[in-house]
Amino acid sequence: MQLQGKCWSTALAAGLIALCATGPALAGYDAPPEHLLKVLKAPPPPTPSVDPTGQRLLLTTAQTYPSIERVARPYYKLAGVRLEPANRSRHDTQAGYGIPACVADFTLVDIASGQTRKVALPAGACPSAAMWSPDGTQFAFQNVTPTSVELWLGDARSGQAHPVPGVALNPIFNSAVQWLDGSKTLLVKRVPAGQGAAPVDDGASGPDIQQSLGGQGESSTYEARDTLKSPLDEARFVYYGTSQLAVVDAASGQVRDVGAPAIYDDVDGAPDGVHVRTEAIQAPYSHAVTYQRFARDVAVLDVSSGKSTLIARLPLADRVPVHGVPEGPREFGWRATEPATLLYAEALDKGDWNVTVPHRDRVLMRKAPFTAAPVEVTRTAQRFAGYAFTAQPGVSFQFESDENRHWQTTRIVDIDKPGDPGRVLWDMSSDELYKDPGMFVYRRLPNGAVVVRQDGNRVFLRGQGASPQGDRPFLDRLDLDSLKSERLFRSGTDDYDQFLGFTATAGQFLTWHQSLMDPPNAYLRTLGQPLADAAEGEAQFASQGSALTHLPDPTPEVRQIKKRLVTYKRADGLDLSFTLYTPPGYKEGTRLPAVLYAYPADFASSAQAGQVSGSQNTFTRLPYYRLLLLAGYAIIDNASFPIVGDPKTAYDTYLEQLTADAKAAVDKAVELGVVDRDRIGVTGHSHGALMTANLIAHTDLFRAGMATSGSYNKTFTPFGFQNERRSLWQARDVYLKASPYFYADKIKLPLLLMHGEDDANPGTEPFQSIKLYQAIRGNGGTTRLVMLPHEPHWYTALESNAQEVYEMLNWFDTYVKPARPVKPAK
Repeated sequence: MQLQGKCWSTALAAGLIALCATGPALAGYDAPPEHLLKVLKAPPPPTPSVDPTGQRLLLTTAQTYPSIERVARPYYKLAGVRLEPANRSRHDTQAGYGIPACVADFTLVDIASGQTRKVALPAGACPSAAMWSPDGTQFAFQNVTPTSVELWLGDARSGQAHPVPGVALNPIFNSAVQWLDGSKTLLVKRVPAGQGAAPVDDGASGPDIQQSLGGQGESSTYEARDTLKSPLDEARFVYYGTSQLAVVDAASGQVRDVGAPAIYDDVDGAPDGVHVRTEAIQAPYSHAVTYQRFARDVAVLDVSSGKSTLIARLPLADRVPVHGVPEGPREFGWRATEPATLLYAEALDKGDWNVTVPHRDRVLMRKAPFTAAPVEVTRTAQRFAGYAFTAQPGVSFQFESDENRHWQTTRIVDIDKPGDPGRVLWDMSSDELYKDPGMFVYRRLPNGAVVVRQDGNRVFLRGQGASPQGDRPFLDRLDLDSLKSERLFRSGTDDYDQFLGFTATAGQFLTWHQSLMDPPNAYLRTLGQPLADAAEGEAQFASQGSALTHLPDPTPEVRQIKKRLVTYKRADGLDLSFTLYTPPGYKEGTRLPAVLYAYPADFASSAQAGQVSGSQNTFTRLPYYRLLLLAGYAIIDNASFPIVGDPKTAYDTYLEQLTADAKAAVDKAVELGVVDRDRIGVTGHSHGALMTANLIAHTDLFRAGMATSGSYNKTFTPFGFQNERRSLWQARDVYLKASPYFYADKIKLPLLLMHGEDDANPGTEPFQSIKLYQAIRGNGGTTRLVMLPHEPHWYTALESNAQEVYEMLNWFDTYVKPARPVKPAK
């Protein structure tokens, strides 16, 4: 495709119209009607971040959609990362499913005065999210230019920002920038000097040869993302992956290299500002798995002397059990208090959940200068999942997780007492919503360490506050002696308030407030006196709040949309829920065409599977499928589609549970008098696309479906999919039954398939949609295939998202919206 001037054209049923954007775009894309397109292009709400001292709030607004030209930039696939060689920026997000969005706007808000200040950025800047300095006076961010990735520093008081000269960052493996030694310096990974020319394709590469000479162990399906394919790929991996560590003085901008260049993956500075844990990737470079499984040397680098002390030499881990962990040291982390102390775990069960052992992991500790043998701190019955530290050396929180039964345990421990099991704080299902105690509120110490915030011997917890009536976020204070908590704040019943952070003033905190009619804004709240008559679960203290920010509603026309949280039961008695949206101007009692959207979730127990999540009080925004509300459809949104059972065997009844979930949702929507049973479509993305295709193949509940970026033949993901841990050869019938490809002859209802041509997710490679389309077409079914150029798993470009809405609207307008013809009487 070639550029066609400054406008791009779209063919609609009403004719050909021109849509002029801010820059050139490609011909050949379609778009929905203008009133839908306007809402699609509306800016997202900003992301709020309170500085570590509680004096300022930073609002970060992401770019709505980049252009297709941005998405189409050339890149290399290098062992699980996508890198743009022109500037060494990442072409994919950290999870690998999308493309990084530029920050469109930084806004600083002084909490005491409410004054706002835009951060001055040059035209064409493409910043990343910012990182506060521990003292809250500065923030650092990366800025992508056509030729490099720059390091920028911003002044929180003036709002001025500037690049640090002479620093070209290398963000290929993340952790490219971090604060070190409090707020005095930054540790960066930069492009080494004198690297020479990049490897080029001379056309002389031979075949890519791999071999396996036996051995035990599987590799998960999801480890084969953008793997290396040739010696040229290996050479590029080494060239672009090599970084030089450097310390940057935040005040002067002076840059000092430390250590030797290496292929540094994770680097992590200790709270003492001197020691840095490094992980340097080593050969061999596997062509079967991504860089996370490559061999590596773990060491501690002294940035003052340049001396490096080896901690562990980890081999290539290309045969890790599905849902397992590699053998050898892992889960490295620094203790929050000095002296510099490194903690890490080692598996005692060969990293395999299927092995029965008294303890799955042990935790080891090494202190500076890291010359003594490690000390064993504890052994965990289940998989070690990390520590949360406090500013008190004797109080830490230890996390364990049990994948086999979806369980988590939290203990209060003193890591200076090896072998002491500590006290159990929580022992509960990881799927539990209603009784979820929340997660710790953290704060950053002046040395940069992140610790659990304390008030004497009490700590703070924040949570979503799930309930049968929907989410009501809360802030609690937990007494570590009695293990009892008191509720300081809880969101109301007609709005949605999430705790953001404490301010510099005692008794004050910020929330992110929104409601059906009010866009998200920061509220400043003051904690009042205890309430004598507080009902169970409600706030036990009075509080008053007022708006700190006043962000406007970008789409006032959407406020006419109504929504309600609906609860109902599956045929087997399982509690389910969905959010029902009705279009502007809807009159009760009118039956509408509707679209159901869902994403199946896995649960070990029915007790948690039926719990309600989400809220009907959040500010309504319209992702692609919800835009159909502006075209007269009702939306059955986020319908519960639980797959319940022992994680080892739950997918034995996947199809039966899927069908039961769908029937219950449809029956309830019809019972409410809102939805016309004969005019319902279904849609889903990724695992939800598999759901959609299966429902079209195996039920008559829907008139048509749209499946985006799905996987339809599970035999091509033979070493597990979603939470299915068995391989194809262990559960052949499960894989076949879950695959709509093998039932393409039964897909007679219209099915629209859409996929990004550059989908990196090994579970949903683009050929999956192509092959299902061919199978349906070959069996005489009604289907349409739309392949989006340059797009990954999550569609990114404005043109692609507009095309998606256009396709969905036309498909459902054709096959769902029209009244079903009345059959003549016999």
